[in-house]
Amino acid sequence: MKPVIVTNVRRPDRDLVARIGSYSVATLHEAMGRSGLMLPYMRPIYPDAKAFGTAVTVLSHPGDNVMIHASLDVSEPGDLVVVTTTSPSTDGMFGELLATSMQAHGVTGLIIEAGVRDVADLTALHFPVWSRAVSAQGTVKATPGSVNVPVVCAGVMVRPGDIIVADADGVVCVPQERAAEIARLAQQRIEKEEKTRARLQSGELGLEIYGLRDKLKAMGVTWVSQSEWEG
Repeated sequence: MKPVIVTNVRRPDRDLVARIGSYSVATLHEAMGRSGLMLPYMRPIYPDAKAFGTAVTVLSHPGDNVMIHASLDVSEPGDLVVVTTTSPSTDGMFGELLATSMQAHGVTGLIIEAGVRDVADLTALHFPVWSRAVSAQGTVKATPGSVNVPVVCAGVMVRPGDIIVADADGVVCVPQERAAEIARLAQQRIEKEEKTRARLQSGELGLEIYGLRDKLKAMGVTWVSQSEWEG
């Protein structure tokens, strides 16, 4: 691929982005038919990290962060930067100085399928980052890549303008053309879970709520007393 920085990316309505961002990663993943979830090695650098925004994508050479710097030239407030590399990398390609620059431009967070460093400083800044690794290994600024092209990050296709939501459970990508549908399905799931929660709080068993008792019987599971089982 010829190195390129794509400008004027189409972004979904900000109110819709905020609506998607109000749901948890688990809820959105389920609402999308259990799709869109990045691989579980993508972890937040501090426990209560949560972020959402429209994706600005970065394809970088491993161990080179020049294109992360370049991404800020086309980022807008409310964007979230998603970085992957042309081959696997755990080098510390992002740190406190880049985070300071991103905050100044209204970027809401970073997803990077590589390493980060300055974790204590990033935590103090309360700048949310999900990464594959934490590493003090330094990087260079020497090899061109691309910004705002489709990338595969931690097993998920991310296109510029897609909606990214990240929390303690991981990272999910909502395709922007499905955002309104997914918001509706996520809300339906929340309402259903509220009813189920009330039943569970009243003492009702999941075996009854989900019809699992009959399902277990159909699979050949039987209930016997200890004396019967031992005898």
